[in-house]
Amino acid sequence: MILEAIPPGCRRALDVGCGDGTLTRDLRARVPQVVGIDRDEPSIVCARAHPAAGDIDYVVGDALTHPFEPGAFDLVTAVASLHHMPAAAALPRLAGLLRPSGVLAVIGLARSSAADLPLDVAAILPNRARRLRAPYRTQPSPTIWPPPETYVSMRRLAEQLLPGARFRRRLYWRYTLVWTKP
Repeated sequence: MILEAIPPGCRRALDVGCGDGTLTRDLRARVPQVVGIDRDEPSIVCARAHPAAGDIDYVVGDALTHPFEPGAFDLVTAVASLHHMPAAAALPRLAGLLRPSGVLAVIGLARSSAADLPLDVAAILPNRARRLRAPYRTQPSPTIWPPPETYVSMRRLAEQLLPGARFRRRLYWRYTLVWTKP
């Protein structure tokens, strides 16, 4: 989903909460300039040490306070990292880093409520089958659980702060959020 969200003519991408750099390397195959930022220094050390790290710029820092230039990116991604930040502050900050026609693409985690129970139950068997086919991949980054926002509150924040955003609840206890800056 993230790679499909890359806008035409994308020249510069930022991956927020890049962890060990897996997504940044995939982005670099399609985008000329990629920056990964993570607050967890051991994760950045791991990302920089990867043989395919190449010319990707890895930054130890907080995406909410790092002095990135507003409008500096064509694509900003956040995979399993938005719940580590106050979403009401993070969404406008990440949106502000985009150029006009830039894309914010998020795969996020949120807390379930009673209304989410059918989808949560439906995800159990496919998740177990997926884990049998492929080993669970661990990240060196710290884990925050449970996420502070619910799916309902994240949808409301997206509607309020990013008019026109496409928010979808997904299997495997995830949501996707894609927004194109006007």
